[in-house]
Amino acid sequence: MKITKRLSSRDAILAAAFNTLPSRPDTSLAEIADLAGVGRATLHRHFKGRDDLILSLTQAALHDMDHAVDAACQSAQSYTQALRSCLDTLIPLGDRFAFLNRETGYNHPDVQAELDRQDRELRELITQVVEENGLSRTIPVDWHKRCFDAVLMAAWSAMEAGELTSRQACDLAWSTLTHSQPIEP
Repeated sequence: MKITKRLSSRDAILAAAFNTLPSRPDTSLAEIADLAGVGRATLHRHFKGRDDLILSLTQAALHDMDHAVDAACQSAQSYTQALRSCLDTLIPLGDRFAFLNRETGYNHPDVQAELDRQDRELRELITQVVEENGLSRTIPVDWHKRCFDAVLMAAWSAMEAGELTSRQACDLAWSTLTHSQPIEP
């Protein structure tokens, strides 16, 4: 007999919001409550309003991504392997990344501090990967960082559309990052 853990009302609301808001940012709180299988009163018991839900989603997305990356990189034998693990781990969490990209204007000091820290750590990791020759030295680190973000979204979008499996998306994203060369003027 398989026992499945039921999500708490709060977690069900967060999951429903993550599943809808990246592609439909105008989804109403009533729709999110329906998708979560709870009433609007239950949603409002957990979240004062849309801004409170958005802040909670932002914090949850940052937390989920941070912990997943930390766990994935623990056994990496090189910076290049760590970057690949980051990509493989973050692509399935693309809904969180898409949500954060859409909500970049959300102005909360704790959120901004966490975004800045994660951005700084990714830049440092990419710098180390370039030093290991895992990424082209002729391409600026900031460009590699932008490409990392872009291929992450492209891979997640292709998975969501049913065009690629998770493994295919990860492999294609990695190949795109590591085989890029600057165009001669």
